[in-house]
Amino acid sequence: MQALHIHAGPKALAHIREHGLRPEHIGVIPGAAGGPKGLILGPLDRFIFGEWLSQSQQPVDLVGASIGAWRMATACLNEPVAAFERLEHDYIHQHYEPLPGQKRVSAEQVSEAFGHSLQAFYGGRISEVLSHPRYRLHIVTSRGRHILHREHPLATPLGYAGAFLSNAVHRRALGGWLERVVFSGQGAALPFDAQDFRTRAVGLTEGNFMPVLQASCSIPFALKAVHDIPGAPAGAYWDGGITDYHLHLNWTAPTQGPERAIALYPHFQQNVVPGWLDKALKWRHGATPFLESTIVLAPNPEWVKTLPNGKLPDRKDFMTYDRDLAGRVKVWNAGARASQQLADEFSHWLQNPNSSMVQPL
Repeated sequence: MQALHIHAGPKALAHIREHGLRPEHIGVIPGAAGGPKGLILGPLDRFIFGEWLSQSQQPVDLVGASIGAWRMATACLNEPVAAFERLEHDYIHQHYEPLPGQKRVSAEQVSEAFGHSLQAFYGGRISEVLSHPRYRLHIVTSRGRHILHREHPLATPLGYAGAFLSNAVHRRALGGWLERVVFSGQGAALPFDAQDFRTRAVGLTEGNFMPVLQASCSIPFALKAVHDIPGAPAGAYWDGGITDYHLHLNWTAPTQGPERAIALYPHFQQNVVPGWLDKALKWRHGATPFLESTIVLAPNPEWVKTLPNGKLPDRKDFMTYDRDLAGRVKVWNAGARASQQLADEFSHWLQNPNSSMVQPL
């Protein structure tokens, strides 16, 4: 069964028909939030960053939220293939036991353990990430406003309830509760037009890299917010996926020159959902003009049904397997191994980029 589906916006499809797809055509690579679902993208990441893009020389903007930020930061390390292999191993084997006398793992406990994991992974190597000769890293976070400015046991649930209701009325209304804060390395400009949503741009430095990355991965109520990131406006910072779940951004911004026309998007599904609170709002899941120059690499939904449990790895697996770490590791490893087919099929297609195999986005 074909594992990989390739979807393209109208401008990207026209580009493929005229020029094919070569590594020098790529200007942006987004990395979506989505937790364990991102595990199936490991082989694609290793191929794209370890083999394919190295055949070109142009600068590329890497934009990530949550697990996507972890992936994009990993791409900036020396020897990215080995780094991605370690990321896959570390993510699959993460495990949290409740403290004595507790029935559940606390958000404080998860945040502390996750911070130690990031330190072990990037400690002493942040300069590699931020000084990459070609890749310019942008990490997306969500900063609380008004009642969400500080994490609080009562105010925070109320604030997110208000954010949910406001977002249901209009996505821009979410900006009254949360704003998009993008931390960019090397003084790079944002590779998208940010007029769609309340946005701040801040420099990503060695001094704030760790708290920024932790904030971008800090799911509300599952982890604690990260407060007062150095060099950024004061306040509580949460998972970048809240404002930008799948980075449905305007990649056709003027800052993207014609020599870097394509946003290549390894993703775990076809739909590019704007924000985390839009997951249930199906009318916001369609393509828009923002994605005209985007190519999405996504698994065939029928192929996904052949994976263990008939689905992608997801956060529910932590509860399903509870303390059965070996059982979850076995299932997630199997899914990660099976996803090598995605990378193999993309590599094969690149040898003859047949536009008839590309579906509309």
